[in-house]
Amino acid sequence: MSAMEKPLTIAVTGATGFLGSHITNRLLHEGCEVRILARDPQKAKPFEGRVADIAYGDINAHDVLRRLFDGCDAVVHLVSNFRVVKGTPQSYQATNVAGTECALNAAEQAKVARFIHCSTIGVHGDVKSTPATEESPFNPGDLYQQTKLEAEFVCREKMKQGTMEIVVVRPTSQYGPGDLRMLKMFQMLSRGRFVLIGNCAANFHAVYIDDLVEGFWRTITTPGIAGETFLIGGPAYVSLQEYIDAAARAVGATRPKIRLPYWPVHGAAWACELLCKPLGMEPPIHRRRVRFFKNNRAFSIEKARARLGYAPQIDLAEGMRRTVNWYRSQGLL
Repeated sequence: MSAMEKPLTIAVTGATGFLGSHITNRLLHEGCEVRILARDPQKAKPFEGRVADIAYGDINAHDVLRRLFDGCDAVVHLVSNFRVVKGTPQSYQATNVAGTECALNAAEQAKVARFIHCSTIGVHGDVKSTPATEESPFNPGDLYQQTKLEAEFVCREKMKQGTMEIVVVRPTSQYGPGDLRMLKMFQMLSRGRFVLIGNCAANFHAVYIDDLVEGFWRTITTPGIAGETFLIGGPAYVSLQEYIDAAARAVGATRPKIRLPYWPVHGAAWACELLCKPLGMEPPIHRRRVRFFKNNRAFSIEKARARLGYAPQIDLAEGMRRTVNWYRSQGLL
Protein backbone atom coordinates (compact mmCIF):
# COMPACT_ATOMS: atom_id res chain seq x y z
CA MET A 1 0.00 0.00 0.00
CA SER A 2 1.61 3.26 -1.10
CA ALA A 3 1.80 6.36 1.09
CA MET A 4 -0.71 8.09 -1.19
CA GLU A 5 -3.39 5.42 -0.76
CA LYS A 6 -5.93 5.63 2.01
CA PRO A 7 -5.51 2.66 4.40
CA LEU A 8 -8.25 0.08 4.15
CA THR A 9 -10.73 -0.05 7.02
CA ILE A 10 -11.52 -3.68 7.82
CA ALA A 11 -13.85 -5.19 10.43
CA VAL A 12 -13.23 -8.74 11.67
CA THR A 13 -15.77 -10.86 13.50
CA GLY A 14 -14.31 -13.75 15.47
CA ALA A 15 -11.05 -11.81 15.77
CA THR A 16 -9.99 -13.44 19.05
CA GLY A 17 -9.95 -16.99 17.66
CA PHE A 18 -6.98 -18.79 16.13
CA LEU A 19 -7.62 -17.69 12.54
CA GLY A 20 -9.11 -14.35 13.53
CA SER A 21 -6.13 -13.27 15.63
CA HIS A 22 -3.70 -14.11 12.83
CA ILE A 23 -5.80 -12.25 10.25
CA THR A 24 -6.10 -9.23 12.54
CA ASN A 25 -2.34 -9.14 13.07
CA ARG A 26 -1.77 -9.35 9.31
CA LEU A 27 -4.20 -6.50 8.65
CA LEU A 28 -2.42 -4.36 11.22
CA HIS A 29 0.91 -5.23 9.60
CA GLU A 30 -0.50 -4.10 6.24
CA GLY A 31 -1.37 -0.72 7.75
CA CYS A 32 -5.14 -1.22 7.77
CA GLU A 33 -7.48 0.42 10.22
CA VAL A 34 -8.90 -2.62 11.98
CA ARG A 35 -12.09 -2.98 13.99
CA ILE A 36 -13.01 -6.20 15.75
CA LEU A 37 -16.03 -7.86 17.32
CA ALA A 38 -15.39 -9.80 20.54
CA ARG A 39 -17.55 -11.56 23.10
CA ASP A 40 -14.88 -12.02 25.77
CA PRO A 41 -13.04 -8.85 26.92
CA GLN A 42 -10.23 -11.00 28.31
CA LYS A 43 -9.53 -12.58 24.92
CA ALA A 44 -9.60 -9.15 23.28
CA LYS A 45 -6.95 -7.69 25.59
CA PRO A 46 -4.02 -8.39 23.22
CA PHE A 47 -5.64 -6.03 20.71
CA GLU A 48 -6.38 -3.15 23.09
CA GLY A 49 -4.56 -0.04 21.92
CA ARG A 50 -3.65 -1.71 18.62
CA VAL A 51 -6.95 -1.81 16.75
CA ALA A 52 -9.13 1.19 16.00
CA ASP A 53 -12.21 -0.20 17.75
CA ILE A 54 -13.32 -3.20 19.77
CA ALA A 55 -17.06 -3.84 19.90
CA TYR A 56 -18.27 -6.28 22.53
CA GLY A 57 -21.33 -8.33 21.78
CA ASP A 58 -22.91 -11.35 20.15
CA ILE A 59 -22.89 -11.93 16.39
CA ASN A 60 -26.67 -11.40 16.42
CA ALA A 61 -26.40 -7.93 17.99
CA HIS A 62 -27.40 -6.01 14.87
CA ASP A 63 -26.95 -2.52 16.27
CA VAL A 64 -23.46 -3.36 17.56
CA LEU A 65 -22.47 -4.73 14.15
CA ARG A 66 -24.02 -1.81 12.30
CA ARG A 67 -21.93 0.68 14.27
CA LEU A 68 -18.77 -1.41 13.98
CA PHE A 69 -19.11 -1.79 10.20
CA ASP A 70 -19.94 1.84 9.48
CA GLY A 71 -17.32 3.24 7.09
CA CYS A 72 -15.58 -0.10 6.54
CA ASP A 73 -14.23 -1.13 3.15
CA ALA A 74 -14.57 -4.82 3.98
CA VAL A 75 -15.83 -7.23 6.63
CA VAL A 76 -14.12 -10.55 7.31
CA HIS A 77 -16.75 -12.76 8.93
CA LEU A 78 -15.20 -15.62 10.92
CA VAL A 79 -17.59 -16.20 13.82
CA SER A 80 -18.97 -19.73 13.97
CA ASN A 81 -20.26 -22.18 16.54
CA PHE A 82 -17.53 -24.79 16.80
CA ARG A 83 -18.53 -28.42 17.19
CA VAL A 84 -19.46 -29.84 20.56
CA VAL A 85 -21.67 -32.89 20.87
CA LYS A 86 -23.83 -31.24 23.52
CA GLY A 87 -24.44 -28.22 21.29
CA THR A 88 -28.12 -27.89 20.42
CA PRO A 89 -29.37 -27.51 16.84
CA GLN A 90 -30.66 -24.10 17.89
CA SER A 91 -27.18 -22.95 18.95
CA TYR A 92 -25.71 -23.85 15.57
CA GLN A 93 -28.56 -22.16 13.74
CA ALA A 94 -28.32 -19.04 15.88
CA THR A 95 -24.58 -18.52 15.34
CA ASN A 96 -23.74 -20.03 11.97
CA VAL A 97 -26.89 -19.19 10.02
CA ALA A 98 -28.76 -16.37 11.76
CA GLY A 99 -25.45 -14.77 12.82
CA THR A 100 -24.22 -14.72 9.23
CA GLU A 101 -27.51 -13.22 8.05
CA CYS A 102 -27.29 -10.55 10.75
CA ALA A 103 -23.70 -9.68 9.79
CA LEU A 104 -24.63 -9.51 6.10
CA ASN A 105 -27.57 -7.20 6.77
CA ALA A 106 -25.53 -4.94 9.03
CA ALA A 107 -22.73 -4.75 6.45
CA GLU A 108 -25.20 -3.96 3.69
CA GLN A 109 -26.79 -1.17 5.72
CA ALA A 110 -23.35 0.21 6.55
CA LYS A 111 -22.57 0.27 2.81
CA VAL A 112 -19.58 -2.05 3.15
CA ALA A 113 -18.02 -2.72 -0.24
CA ARG A 114 -16.96 -6.36 0.29
CA PHE A 115 -18.00 -9.12 2.69
CA ILE A 116 -15.67 -12.14 3.08
CA HIS A 117 -17.47 -15.14 4.54
CA CYS A 118 -15.41 -17.95 6.07
CA SER A 119 -17.05 -21.30 5.44
CA THR A 120 -15.42 -24.75 5.64
CA ILE A 121 -14.38 -27.65 3.42
CA GLY A 122 -16.77 -29.60 5.66
CA VAL A 123 -19.63 -28.57 3.36
CA HIS A 124 -18.19 -31.16 0.94
CA GLY A 125 -17.97 -33.81 3.67
CA ASP A 126 -16.32 -37.08 2.68
CA VAL A 127 -14.99 -36.31 -0.81
CA LYS A 128 -15.89 -38.99 -3.34
CA SER A 129 -13.99 -37.66 -6.37
CA THR A 130 -10.39 -36.56 -5.74
CA PRO A 131 -9.48 -33.77 -5.67
CA ALA A 132 -12.65 -31.82 -4.90
CA THR A 133 -13.17 -28.37 -6.39
CA GLU A 134 -15.43 -25.48 -5.46
CA GLU A 135 -18.09 -27.08 -7.65
CA SER A 136 -17.97 -30.54 -6.06
CA PRO A 137 -21.20 -31.89 -4.48
CA PHE A 138 -22.17 -30.84 -0.99
CA ASN A 139 -22.15 -33.61 1.58
CA PRO A 140 -22.15 -32.16 5.13
CA GLY A 141 -21.67 -34.77 7.83
CA ASP A 142 -22.77 -33.05 11.04
CA LEU A 143 -24.67 -30.06 12.41
CA TYR A 144 -21.67 -27.78 12.19
CA GLN A 145 -21.07 -28.56 8.52
CA GLN A 146 -24.77 -28.46 7.67
CA THR A 147 -25.29 -25.03 9.22
CA LYS A 148 -22.11 -23.69 7.62
CA LEU A 149 -23.59 -24.79 4.29
CA GLU A 150 -26.85 -23.06 5.15
CA ALA A 151 -24.85 -19.92 5.91
CA GLU A 152 -23.37 -20.13 2.41
CA PHE A 153 -26.90 -20.30 1.01
CA VAL A 154 -27.71 -17.12 2.95
CA CYS A 155 -24.70 -15.48 1.29
CA ARG A 156 -25.88 -16.65 -2.14
CA GLU A 157 -29.29 -15.08 -1.61
CA LYS A 158 -27.68 -11.79 -0.63
CA MET A 159 -25.41 -11.95 -3.68
CA LYS A 160 -28.50 -11.89 -5.92
CA GLN A 161 -29.36 -8.41 -4.63
CA GLY A 162 -26.10 -7.01 -5.96
CA THR A 163 -25.77 -4.43 -3.19
CA MET A 164 -22.42 -5.68 -1.87
CA GLU A 165 -19.52 -7.80 -3.09
CA ILE A 166 -19.59 -11.16 -1.29
CA VAL A 167 -16.80 -13.76 -1.43
CA VAL A 168 -16.87 -17.20 0.23
CA VAL A 169 -13.69 -18.88 1.49
CA ARG A 170 -13.52 -22.59 2.34
CA PRO A 171 -10.26 -23.24 4.22
CA THR A 172 -8.79 -26.71 4.48
CA SER A 173 -7.63 -27.95 7.90
CA GLN A 174 -5.67 -25.09 9.44
CA TYR A 175 -2.75 -25.46 11.84
CA GLY A 176 0.21 -23.51 13.18
CA PRO A 177 1.38 -21.53 16.24
CA GLY A 178 -1.61 -20.69 18.43
CA ASP A 179 -3.73 -23.64 17.30
CA LEU A 180 -4.82 -25.92 20.14
CA ARG A 181 -7.22 -28.17 18.26
CA MET A 182 -4.48 -30.50 17.00
CA LEU A 183 -2.42 -30.27 20.21
CA LYS A 184 -3.80 -33.54 21.60
CA MET A 185 -2.54 -35.45 18.56
CA PHE A 186 0.98 -34.08 19.03
CA GLN A 187 0.91 -34.77 22.77
CA MET A 188 -0.23 -38.36 22.26
CA LEU A 189 2.40 -38.94 19.58
CA SER A 190 5.15 -37.55 21.81
CA ARG A 191 4.06 -39.90 24.62
CA GLY A 192 3.75 -42.93 22.34
CA ARG A 193 0.01 -43.18 23.03
CA PHE A 194 -1.47 -42.34 19.63
CA VAL A 195 -3.67 -45.12 18.26
CA LEU A 196 -4.39 -45.50 14.55
CA ILE A 197 -7.95 -46.34 13.52
CA GLY A 198 -8.52 -48.12 10.22
CA ASN A 199 -6.07 -48.10 7.32
CA CYS A 200 -5.56 -44.30 7.31
CA ALA A 201 -5.58 -44.34 3.49
CA ALA A 202 -7.97 -41.38 3.14
CA ASN A 203 -6.47 -38.05 2.10
CA PHE A 204 -5.90 -35.10 4.40
CA HIS A 205 -5.35 -31.51 3.27
CA ALA A 206 -3.79 -29.10 5.75
CA VAL A 207 -2.90 -25.42 5.40
CA TYR A 208 -0.36 -23.55 7.51
CA ILE A 209 -1.86 -20.49 9.15
CA ASP A 210 0.39 -17.93 7.38
CA ASP A 211 -0.62 -19.31 3.99
CA LEU A 212 -4.30 -19.26 4.91
CA VAL A 213 -4.04 -15.66 6.09
CA GLU A 214 -2.38 -14.76 2.78
CA GLY A 215 -5.36 -16.32 1.01
CA PHE A 216 -7.77 -14.16 3.00
CA TRP A 217 -5.69 -11.04 2.32
CA ARG A 218 -5.95 -11.74 -1.39
CA THR A 219 -9.74 -12.12 -1.21
CA ILE A 220 -9.83 -8.68 0.40
CA THR A 221 -7.58 -6.98 -2.14
CA THR A 222 -8.18 -8.78 -5.47
CA PRO A 223 -10.68 -6.95 -7.69
CA GLY A 224 -13.40 -8.60 -9.76
CA ILE A 225 -14.16 -11.64 -7.58
CA ALA A 226 -17.64 -10.76 -6.29
CA GLY A 227 -19.82 -13.85 -5.96
CA GLU A 228 -16.89 -16.27 -6.10
CA THR A 229 -15.98 -19.16 -3.80
CA PHE A 230 -12.39 -20.21 -3.13
CA LEU A 231 -10.83 -23.29 -1.58
CA ILE A 232 -7.71 -22.19 0.31
CA GLY A 233 -5.32 -24.99 1.24
CA GLY A 234 -1.69 -25.96 1.57
CA PRO A 235 0.61 -26.90 -1.32
CA ALA A 236 -0.51 -30.55 -1.37
CA TYR A 237 -2.74 -33.13 0.24
CA VAL A 238 -1.34 -36.39 1.59
CA SER A 239 -2.72 -39.64 2.94
CA LEU A 240 -3.73 -39.50 6.58
CA GLN A 241 -0.97 -42.01 7.34
CA GLU A 242 1.59 -39.63 5.80
CA TYR A 243 0.13 -36.72 7.78
CA ILE A 244 0.39 -38.61 11.09
CA ASP A 245 3.91 -39.79 10.22
CA ALA A 246 4.94 -36.17 9.53
CA ALA A 247 3.55 -35.11 12.91
CA ALA A 248 5.43 -37.94 14.61
CA ARG A 249 8.69 -36.88 12.97
CA ALA A 250 8.11 -33.28 14.02
CA VAL A 251 7.90 -34.25 17.71
CA GLY A 252 10.72 -36.78 17.41
CA ALA A 253 8.45 -39.76 18.04
CA THR A 254 8.36 -43.17 16.42
CA ARG A 255 5.57 -44.09 14.03
CA PRO A 256 2.45 -45.28 15.92
CA LYS A 257 2.19 -49.05 15.91
CA ILE A 258 -1.20 -49.79 17.49
CA ARG A 259 -4.03 -49.91 14.96
CA LEU A 260 -7.69 -50.62 15.73
CA PRO A 261 -10.43 -51.56 13.23
CA TYR A 262 -12.57 -48.59 12.21
CA TRP A 263 -16.18 -49.74 12.59
CA PRO A 264 -16.02 -51.16 16.15
CA VAL A 265 -14.45 -47.89 17.34
CA HIS A 266 -17.11 -45.91 15.46
CA GLY A 267 -19.79 -47.96 17.22
CA ALA A 268 -18.20 -47.31 20.61
CA ALA A 269 -18.15 -43.58 19.86
CA TRP A 270 -21.85 -43.69 18.96
CA ALA A 271 -22.59 -45.39 22.30
CA CYS A 272 -20.56 -42.75 24.17
CA GLU A 273 -22.52 -39.95 22.52
CA LEU A 274 -25.80 -41.70 23.34
CA LEU A 275 -24.88 -41.95 27.02
CA CYS A 276 -23.23 -38.55 27.51
CA LYS A 277 -25.49 -36.20 25.57
CA PRO A 278 -28.54 -36.46 27.91
CA LEU A 279 -26.18 -35.69 30.81
CA GLY A 280 -24.80 -32.58 29.12
CA MET A 281 -21.33 -34.15 29.06
CA GLU A 282 -18.76 -34.04 26.29
CA PRO A 283 -18.00 -37.72 25.55
CA PRO A 284 -14.38 -38.94 25.70
CA ILE A 285 -14.74 -40.17 22.12
CA HIS A 286 -17.32 -39.34 19.50
CA ARG A 287 -18.01 -40.13 15.87
CA ARG A 288 -16.65 -36.87 14.46
CA ARG A 289 -13.20 -37.65 15.84
CA VAL A 290 -13.37 -41.22 14.62
CA ARG A 291 -14.40 -40.02 11.13
CA PHE A 292 -11.12 -38.08 11.10
CA PHE A 293 -9.54 -41.44 10.19
CA LYS A 294 -11.92 -42.25 7.34
CA ASN A 295 -13.20 -39.11 5.61
CA ASN A 296 -11.40 -38.24 2.40
CA ARG A 297 -10.29 -34.57 2.31
CA ALA A 298 -8.39 -33.76 -0.87
CA PHE A 299 -8.94 -30.42 -2.59
CA SER A 300 -7.75 -28.49 -5.61
CA ILE A 301 -6.52 -24.93 -4.97
CA GLU A 302 -6.05 -24.20 -8.68
CA LYS A 303 -8.87 -21.64 -8.77
CA ALA A 304 -7.25 -19.67 -5.93
CA ARG A 305 -3.90 -19.89 -7.70
CA ALA A 306 -5.38 -18.64 -10.98
CA ARG A 307 -7.80 -15.96 -9.76
CA LEU A 308 -6.07 -14.72 -6.60
CA GLY A 309 -2.43 -15.41 -7.39
CA TYR A 310 -2.41 -17.52 -4.25
CA ALA A 311 0.76 -19.60 -3.82
CA PRO A 312 1.17 -21.38 -0.46
CA GLN A 313 4.78 -21.32 0.75
CA ILE A 314 4.90 -23.64 3.77
CA ASP A 315 4.98 -27.39 3.20
CA LEU A 316 3.80 -29.88 5.79
CA ALA A 317 7.23 -30.71 7.24
CA GLU A 318 8.14 -27.05 7.80
CA GLY A 319 4.69 -26.17 9.12
CA MET A 320 4.79 -29.05 11.58
CA ARG A 321 8.27 -28.01 12.74
CA ARG A 322 7.13 -24.44 13.41
CA THR A 323 3.99 -25.63 15.18
CA VAL A 324 5.86 -28.04 17.45
CA ASN A 325 8.43 -25.35 18.28
CA TRP A 326 5.59 -23.06 19.38
CA TYR A 327 3.97 -25.79 21.49
CA ARG A 328 7.29 -26.35 23.23
CA SER A 329 7.85 -22.63 23.76
CA GLN A 330 4.49 -22.53 25.55
CA GLY A 331 5.25 -25.58 27.68
CA LEU A 332 2.52 -27.60 25.97
CA LEU A 333 4.81 -30.42 24.82
